[in-house]
Amino acid sequence: MQKVLVIVGPTAAGKTSLGIKCAKLFNGEIISGDSIQIYKGLDIGSAKANEEELSEAKHHLIDIKEANENYSVKEFQELGRQLIDDISKRGKLPIIVGGTGLYIKALLYDYEFSNETEEDNPYDELSNEDIYKILLKEDPKALEKIHINNRKRLVRALNILRKNGEGISSIKDRQEHKMLYDAYLVGVTLDRELLYQRIDQRVDKMINEGLLEEIQGLLDKGISFDNQSMQGIGYKEFRPYFNKEKSLEECLMDVKRNTRHFAKRQYTWFNNQMPIHWYEDINMAIEDIEKWK
Repeated sequence: MQKVLVIVGPTAAGKTSLGIKCAKLFNGEIISGDSIQIYKGLDIGSAKANEEELSEAKHHLIDIKEANENYSVKEFQELGRQLIDDISKRGKLPIIVGGTGLYIKALLYDYEFSNETEEDNPYDELSNEDIYKILLKEDPKALEKIHINNRKRLVRALNILRKNGEGISSIKDRQEHKMLYDAYLVGVTLDRELLYQRIDQRVDKMINEGLLEEIQGLLDKGISFDNQSMQGIGYKEFRPYFNKEKSLEECLMDVKRNTRHFAKRQYTWFNNQMPIHWYEDINMAIEDIEKWK
């Protein structure tokens, strides 16, 4: 099995710097596992590696999409696996670095995606209750995790059912949830209070580095807050500011609060979904990676 080093954890914990250190120490190349850093022009709010950091190690899946394009976990899975093969064939270590948990799990495990397109929504004439009744009859297991008011997920489940002849729950049940690589999963962590402090400092630093100007530049190019690229934390919270509905201070509080909540969810998700080795001490992480490699 191909060896893959994976570095995950909450935002502001130090994933980028550890990834670059490991790339230098273990002859590696970095594959970004972030759903926003793939977009050109979304640099500051996504905490994208700066020019100096990018020059220290080869990075992939950064700046590969225009800000008005969509990107899916399936596309990430396909591109990521191609890169793992290519990097491994060249005798280097693939290093996945990022905090978008579903992307990383789909890349590493035997995730199978159903036949669907995100644009499909042919059910305008059906209410949520109508779709719910259809699913209750034909794929009741899918409804265990879908609320009747969540129209997007209801429509997606019905799309999959109609296009595949079987429900999303059947497709998931067929998968073994098996790891496809010899992967070592490193989780970068910090004391909770220190992490929250670093999150607040990072948000303030983003403003000082020109986040508002970055967003204004995107808006001037025709990108809107409805685009997928602008749905990430650090961008979407500023819609009310640019619409003159909230002050900058209020929006900054929203970013900091949402980022802290997201960090908490990241811990929970990673702990429940993958066998993570958590480290506060980066040097100890590097020692264990050396033993694994």
